Amino acid sequence: MKKLINIRMDEGLLAELDQYGSTLERTRTYLIEKAVVSYFDTLEEIVADMRIDDVKSGRTSVMSLEEVAQKLELIDV
Repeated sequence: MKKLINIRMDEGLLAELDQYGSTLERTRTYLIEKAVVSYFDTLEEIVADMRIDDVKSGRTSVMSLEEVAQKLELIDV
């Protein structure tokens, strides 16, 4: 299900979006949706880097699979 949202966009960016839309015969909505989906890959990398930094700095600890299983009482010690 799609949901309606409102965004503000710089006029120059909007004009560029419209040019691409015209050339590709696509709507603004289509192009913006594709751009956001594409940007998710970048966001996933940023979050992964943050998590790695948290582990390296000691803010987050890492557990082995065996430790997780023991903590969940899936195996006996």
